[in-house]
Amino acid sequence: MTTTSLSAPWSQQTESMKAHMSDDRSKTPSSLLTRPVKVVNVGLERFARELESQAVPVVQVEWAPPAGGNAKLAALLAKLGS
Repeated sequence: MTTTSLSAPWSQQTESMKAHMSDDRSKTPSSLLTRPVKVVNVGLERFARELESQAVPVVQVEWAPPAGGNAKLAALLAKLGS
């Protein structure tokens, strides 16, 4: 299992993730299900471990809400970053 930490600004994280994903928008849902599954798991590491035990490629993203989920503190931190 690969573990990735989300410490860069969100826009950089999003661009980085897009660069690693293939363009499946033209595929039909049924054709997507015929290929092996690849998972990016954000959150519960136990879920990633369970998939990995079934030989599913998994990237585990370590993420937590900014400021521990405190909206007021997160807003203050965002002001510092701009």
